[in-house]
Amino acid sequence: MLAVISFTSAHAQATRTWVSGVGDDANPCSRTAPCKTFAGAISKTAAGGEINVLDPGGFGAVTITKSITISSEGFEAGVLVSGTNGIIVNVAATDVVVLRGLDIEGLGTGVNGIHFIGSGTLHVEKSVIHRFVQNGINFIPNASGAELYVSDTQIRENGTSATTGGVVFRPTVGGNIFLNNVRVENNSSGVIVDGSGSSAGGINGSLRDTSLVGNSNNGISAISTAGHAAANVMVDQVLVASNAANGINANGVTASGQGSAIVRIGRSTIVSNATGVSITGSGQVKSYGTNQFNGNGVDGSFTLPNISEL
Repeated sequence: MLAVISFTSAHAQATRTWVSGVGDDANPCSRTAPCKTFAGAISKTAAGGEINVLDPGGFGAVTITKSITISSEGFEAGVLVSGTNGIIVNVAATDVVVLRGLDIEGLGTGVNGIHFIGSGTLHVEKSVIHRFVQNGINFIPNASGAELYVSDTQIRENGTSATTGGVVFRPTVGGNIFLNNVRVENNSSGVIVDGSGSSAGGINGSLRDTSLVGNSNNGISAISTAGHAAANVMVDQVLVASNAANGINANGVTASGQGSAIVRIGRSTIVSNATGVSITGSGQVKSYGTNQFNGNGVDGSFTLPNISEL
């Protein structure tokens, strides 16, 4: 009886665990005996539980396969990697993952800051993601219904080509992304919503109170091809400035079928880009008529008629 009780206690998972810069992964990850790394703590945390940061430290890369919250409030919580992904999220459709208050650093050689596959929902809050060679957030769900929410976050200095950058949404099925109060700055590309690899009817991106500034390619790209998902992007109160290619590009290459790329924009500023608005093929950039749109190398033009505000 005593042996059974001891075994059960040793292997129980807590709903709340703790990490510390001076912790030890051999510990039970309690507040008084914290773990050293997120990877060490996650196996001792129950699904739906929370890992909290006790004090400043670097807590290493981690792979997440269940509902969990990793939260740091008021302390530097670093995920520093070289040559690999910072955080991998591969969860089921019913799972929810929250990453809060993290500094995810790729040292110029890390692959992706956050690499999301599978399905489920990911929230990224109050974090910094920087210096990865591919993407700050690589959101490529392979099951329908996946959603990404990013808020109060800086994403900068990521990507090395026009197809990589700050936030890349390139699903094999459908999905949605939502950015609110996010600074996407000095990446290769800013935000890419790409339905060309998806067989779903449409994928959706929404950006609000966000800045896309100083990226070396496009600020916002919406991409679709014939026979694949339509790419729909809503832009509200967003600054699109000083991007070296296009501020906004809608690239809908379609001969027939459902392929189309549409960006709808209102109450936003498009200024100091090489080209303000660029439209390729069947793409559209539709305005609500409430934007500040001038001062670009080439302004370009919106797709007419404007959208009525009801």
